[in-house]
Amino acid sequence: MAFNSLILRLELVHSKVNFGDVASTISRAGGDITSIDVIRPGQDSSVRDITVHVAEVAETSLIESLKSLAGIQLINVSDRTFLAHLGGKISIQPNLPIKNRDDLSRVYTPGVARVCMSIHENPKKAYSLTIKRNTVAVVTDGTAVLGLGDIGPHAAAPVMEGKAMLFKQLAGVDAFPICLDTKDTEEIIRTIKAISPIFGGINLEDISSPRCFEVETRLAEELDIPVFHDDQHGTAVVVIAGLLNALKVVGKRIENVRIVVNGIGAAGVSICKMLLAAGVSRLVPVDRDGAIVRGGSYPYPMWQWLADQPQVESQSGTLKEVIRDADVFIGVSRGNLLNASDVKGMAVDSIVFAMANPQPEIAPEQAIPHVRVFATGRSDYPNQINNVLVFPGIFRGALDCRARHINEPMKLAAARAIASVVSERELNEQYIIPSIFNEQVVTEVRKSVIEAAILTGTARRIPKDFR
Repeated sequence: MAFNSLILRLELVHSKVNFGDVASTISRAGGDITSIDVIRPGQDSSVRDITVHVAEVAETSLIESLKSLAGIQLINVSDRTFLAHLGGKISIQPNLPIKNRDDLSRVYTPGVARVCMSIHENPKKAYSLTIKRNTVAVVTDGTAVLGLGDIGPHAAAPVMEGKAMLFKQLAGVDAFPICLDTKDTEEIIRTIKAISPIFGGINLEDISSPRCFEVETRLAEELDIPVFHDDQHGTAVVVIAGLLNALKVVGKRIENVRIVVNGIGAAGVSICKMLLAAGVSRLVPVDRDGAIVRGGSYPYPMWQWLADQPQVESQSGTLKEVIRDADVFIGVSRGNLLNASDVKGMAVDSIVFAMANPQPEIAPEQAIPHVRVFATGRSDYPNQINNVLVFPGIFRGALDCRARHINEPMKLAAARAIASVVSERELNEQYIIPSIFNEQVVTEVRKSVIEAAILTGTARRIPKDFR
C-alpha cells in the first residue's frame, strides 16, 4: 500500500472545535500525525500546519472528514513529495567565485582560449581540464519509467533528477538528466554519441525492451567511455549480491542450485547472463508463454541466446509448473503471479526474490512462512534488493580508472563487493543485503571495480591509491 505525507494548514475557531477533535478525526480516517507547527497563535482562533502520514487511498476521505468539522477551515493541502520537487531537485554551482575582471579573464575570455587550444592539441586533457572526468549523463526516452510505463520524457525527468541526486550524495559523481523526445533507436544512439564529449560515462535509464539492448550494445561498441543500462545491469548486480549471501544462509552452493527467473526482459536477461557467469548450472528462464527451453527457437535475439546455453533446462512448462523443486525463484515481472502453494512446492530452504513493484510476484505474507529467505524491491520489508547499491560505486570506480567499458568481470566484482559488506557475523535470513546508506558499499564497490578493470585491461589509468 502506498503512503503519502501531507501538510494540512487548518484554521481552528476555538469556541467551536478543539485540537483533540481534529486529532481524533485524522486518526479515524487512517492518518498518523507526525508533526504540528503553530503558524498563527490566537485567543479566538489559530492556524496550524499538521503533517499527516496517510495511505494514498484514504487521502480523500481524511480531507472530507476535516472539512465537515464545524469550526474548521482547511486553508491548504500540500503533498510533501510534491513540495520537494518544486523547481526541480538539482542545480549547477560554480567551483570558484567570479568577483572581478581578473577572475573573469581566467575562467572565460581571454584566458580560457589557452585551455581550449591545449585540449585541441591533446584531447586527453579534457579529463583534467573540464568536468568530463567526474560527469555522467543519465539518459532516458521515457518509455519504461518505474512501473508507470511509457509516460514520456517530460514525466520521466523527476526520476532522472533523483538519480542525479543519488550519484552525487552517495559517490560524489556529478550526473545530469538527459530526457530525449524520441523513441527512434538510431536517433537515440546518434544523439547520445553527439553529446558524449563532455561526459565521462553514460547511464541509460528507463528505456523499454527490446530497444534498450541495441542502444546499449551499439553505444558500448562505438564510444570509448563506460555505458551502463541500470535497469539491466544494476538490477542484475544487486540480485547476484543478495543471492550470494542468501545461499550462504541456507548452506547451498550456486553451482548446485536450480534457479527460476521470471520476466525475461531487460533486467531478466541481464540477471540470467550474470547467473551463468557466476557459475549457475541449472537455469530456467520464464516469460509469459512459459519456460524458455534449451534448443528452442525464439523471435527475440536475447531469448535465442539463452536457449543456446547448455545450462538452460530443456523441460517446458508454465511458471507454476517449473517452480516445483526449484531452490531459487527470482521475479522481475508483475505482481501476484504466485501463491503460497506454489512456493511450498519449492525445494527445502528455498530462496524467493519477488521484485515486481509495487506488488511483488507473491505477497510477502503468503511467501514468508514457507521459504527460508525472502526479498523484494520494496523498502517496507527486510532484504530490499535495490540497484541504488550498484550504480554509484560502479561509476565511481569506472571514472576513477577511466575505464573504456563496464564489462562482465567488473559487474561480478561489484556484486561480490556488495555482498561482502554484510559480515558473516551479521548475516541472517532478514539481513542479506546492506543498506544503501552504508558508506562501505560505494568504497568496496569502487575498489573491486577498479581492480577488475585493471585486470581486464579496460582501465586507462591507475588511481594513486592503487599504485
